[in-house]
Amino acid sequence: MKIFTFFIALFILATVCCAGNEVVVYTSEDKVFSEPVLQAFEKKTGIKVRAIYDVEETKGTGLINRVIAEKDNPQADVFWSGDPVRPALLEIKGITTPYISSAAADVPKIYKDEDGHWTGFSARARIILYNTNLVNTDEKPLSIFDLAKPKWRGQVAMANPLFGTTSIHMAALFIILGDEKAKKFLNDLKANGVKIVSSNGEVKRLVARGEVKMGITDTDDANVAIKEGSPVKVVFPDQTSIGTLIMPNMVCLIKNSPNQENGKKLIDYLVSSEVEKSLAFAMCAQMPLRHDVRTPADVLTIDAVKGMDINYHSVAAKLDEIGGFLKQWTGF
Repeated sequence: MKIFTFFIALFILATVCCAGNEVVVYTSEDKVFSEPVLQAFEKKTGIKVRAIYDVEETKGTGLINRVIAEKDNPQADVFWSGDPVRPALLEIKGITTPYISSAAADVPKIYKDEDGHWTGFSARARIILYNTNLVNTDEKPLSIFDLAKPKWRGQVAMANPLFGTTSIHMAALFIILGDEKAKKFLNDLKANGVKIVSSNGEVKRLVARGEVKMGITDTDDANVAIKEGSPVKVVFPDQTSIGTLIMPNMVCLIKNSPNQENGKKLIDYLVSSEVEKSLAFAMCAQMPLRHDVRTPADVLTIDAVKGMDINYHSVAAKLDEIGGFLKQWTGF
């Protein structure tokens, strides 16, 4: 009986220790890209990661709604967003707690909240992807506004603007252009027969298969198509005017979460130059925010692309504001 009791005690002790040596992360970054990073953190630290991933069709919105719903009883320690706006929205709603990571000391200030509510790393950009079998290099569009021209009627795809990076892109355009001009652009796109599809990945697939000539998507989806050998090329739009949307990953610590200290350790790892390098060499080909991180030859540095002059807090607020219009525009 004593031996049995001894082993029961050991089991309970092991269970308690294991329970305390974990971190829970919700992430909207694609699982194929984020999972290897989280596995590397586990191997390096011995801390067990329990990760909950967003689904492609509701990218960014599904998990953030879950975090908001759990505000009074948080289950996640860390929210790793594939875009820079959702953490700002969580900050506005009082769900994040400040944490300034020393590992991000060399990340440019514009990609960090000055109070430590969120920190950026490795960025994507919004681009135009076109099929080279269907579009000649000399006629490729150089601006997203070109996509509303009659010559591209019915030949442009974009993801549902209620979700993911497309929703953020739209909110940024409303800020840059003003509401009336932004609404006109979207209405012109709709009148020109733009195809609204489920995700940026689906935009990539349609362009790669030649079912449309071009689409608006993200650099990570475009790079996958290029690596797969699809007949596609990328345009960073509006480089002589408003610029394109630059979207760093953002990570934040959830207020009153169960594993605060392990959450901080995970944040330290995610914002490190080690992770920026790994994401630059991964299929997603993300652009490091640091200028001294080595990248493959085909991955641009962050300073090689003209980005929109926007404030991520403002974009988060605008996203809420234009939700009704976007629902009406999409027909949902």
